[in-house]
Amino acid sequence: MMNKWFECKIKYEKTMENGLTKKVSEPYLVDALSCTEAEQRIIEEIRPFMSGEFEITDIKRANYNEVFFCDAESADRWFKCKLSFITIDEKSGAEKKTNSYALVQAGELREAIKYLDEQMKGSMMDYVIAAVTETMLMDVLPYKPNVD
Repeated sequence: MMNKWFECKIKYEKTMENGLTKKVSEPYLVDALSCTEAEQRIIEEIRPFMSGEFEITDIKRANYNEVFFCDAESADRWFKCKLSFITIDEKSGAEKKTNSYALVQAGELREAIKYLDEQMKGSMMDYVIAAVTETMLMDVLPYKPNVD
């Protein structure tokens, strides 16, 4: 089954280190079949960690084709990677680029690029890493089937 990723923004009052509270908005990425399911899943996942009220201020479809998780303890950030796949048009023989987006978990930019290259080793297509940018995502919540 192909994953559908939704970016959900949560707004709540966060207690800062100095004891003052501040309204913050934080994005999360949720694997779901629809916006409705994404909203339900983010509420279930976030509620145990919130002491006060929170609201979902935005849910939108994210355009990630792949999400690469990393088990390293230092991998606490998420990087959006634009990949350009190079193909040859069969009719004209011209080179053509098709863009795809991957999300990579890593501790810093160089690690993200290295990990992305490791994950793409098995690809049969030539590709170029066109861009890598750090996202503001707090967490990525993949689909977990209920096992009874």
